[in-house]
Amino acid sequence: MNSIQISIWVLGILIALALVFDFMNGFHDAANAIATVVSTGVLKPQTAVAMAAFFNFIAIFVFHQLTVAATVGKGTIDPSVVDQYVIFGALVGAIVWNVVTWYYGIPSSSSHALIGGLVGAAVAKSGTGALISAGLIKIVVFIVLAPLMGFIFGSIMMLIVSWIFVRSTPRRVDKWFRRLQLVSAASYSLGHGGNDAQKTIGIIWMLLIAAGYSQVGDAEPPLWVIISCYTAISFGTLFGGWRIVKTMGQKITKLKPVGGFCAETGGAVTLFVATALGVPVSTTHTITGAIVGVGASQKMSAVRWGVAGNIVWAWIFTIPASAFVAAIAWWAGRHIL
Repeated sequence: MNSIQISIWVLGILIALALVFDFMNGFHDAANAIATVVSTGVLKPQTAVAMAAFFNFIAIFVFHQLTVAATVGKGTIDPSVVDQYVIFGALVGAIVWNVVTWYYGIPSSSSHALIGGLVGAAVAKSGTGALISAGLIKIVVFIVLAPLMGFIFGSIMMLIVSWIFVRSTPRRVDKWFRRLQLVSAASYSLGHGGNDAQKTIGIIWMLLIAAGYSQVGDAEPPLWVIISCYTAISFGTLFGGWRIVKTMGQKITKLKPVGGFCAETGGAVTLFVATALGVPVSTTHTITGAIVGVGASQKMSAVRWGVAGNIVWAWIFTIPASAFVAAIAWWAGRHIL
């Protein structure tokens, strides 16, 4: 594709804005990784976010194939329509939705807010022909599939653990899973970093391709992009979005260490599979599905279905709401940048 003219200062502003989104992604989604381990009392909040931030960054050494970044950067909207205004609109749409949902303590998806932002800005510029249906269909399918997989893996883990420890005393089970939950929380944080940091890598990669600093055929973006994105999401996680922790860890269902372990393990498996397939899934959807699965495997009344229903409504509105804001931001960006 032909490169567009983007001044260095505009390019710098947009990269900085992308890293702000990445920071907010970690900040907003910290609850996904730490809510269960905090609500069960296994770790103190500050210790939990420090551990989550560490494993968010360590994911850079585990997930070498940037399949999710490639899907976001090359597989959602036609690269030929990407310019500074489309990127600006997409990032503003995603950031605004993240701020609103964080303020009200709603565990929505930063990933889908970003995808919605890209769709809204691209359609505002060039209509629906700018969308790449294959990539978007894969993402839409996993809107349903990710929480379902989390639900299934979480409930299966709970049933297996219950069967294995059926003759153990509650005190012994609690003692074992207080230790094991450290492993499951670390695994989930690893999966979160591996999937979510790559989304911002994809955005910056898309911008560099549009500006002529990278090529569509490149196997991966420059190393500085990868390091800066993993660093930004780790710092965001370190500051933690505490408003959402309470919703995730206490309001959906009451968790004990064994339930927290099963939910985090089920969620981690889902994220590892999705990242291997190159699908930018919602870590929020995934862990929520796993938590509901753990609660439902014990008894259906253990889940506060009203709270879960409100969360699902937030999921439904995420893409159209962020797309709408992104379309407005795209128009405003043409007069600002």
